Amino acid sequence: MSEPTHPIAIVAADAPLRTKPSNYPEPFASQMKGRKKRQLGDIFGLTNFGVNLTRLVPGAMSALRHAHTKQDEFIYILEGEPTLRTDEGSVQLSPGMCAGFKAGTGNGHHLVNETSEDVVYLEIGDRTPGDEGSYPDDDLKALLVEGQWQFVRKDGTPY
Repeated sequence: MSEPTHPIAIVAADAPLRTKPSNYPEPFASQMKGRKKRQLGDIFGLTNFGVNLTRLVPGAMSALRHAHTKQDEFIYILEGEPTLRTDEGSVQLSPGMCAGFKAGTGNGHHLVNETSEDVVYLEIGDRTPGDEGSYPDDDLKALLVEGQWQFVRKDGTPY
C-alpha cells in the first residue's frame, strides 16, 4: 500500500479551514466563535507536531486559558496585536513577537483579540502521547487518548 500523497508546498492562507471549529464540549465550544484555524501540519502529514495558521476576529480568543502536562507550545504573531494572558498577567503582542509555553509548568495561557482588527498567528505544538490539559478558569480537563482529545470535568466526570 502506498503512502498518501501530500503537497510539497502551499500558500498557507489557501489551506482549508478546520471543519470543526472547536473540540471543546459546550458550553465552551461556542466561546471559540471568531477563531478560524488552518491545520497546516496535517496537510503535509506531520505526526510529531502540529502547526496551525489561526485568525482571531475582534473579540475572539485562541482557546480557553490552559496549560499542558507534556506538550510544548509556541506562537508567532503575523498580523494584529493580541493580548497574551498568562498566570503572570497580560501583555500585548505585535507582529514579529513570539512566545513559548513549556510543558509541565502549569502556567495557563491564551490569546485574546481585544482590538478592532483581525489577529493572525502561527501556533505550533507537539503531539506527545498521554498529554493532559488543565483549565484554571473553567471546570474542564483535557485528556489526549489515542491522538484524540477527550474532555471531562475537574472531578473526572464526562461532559
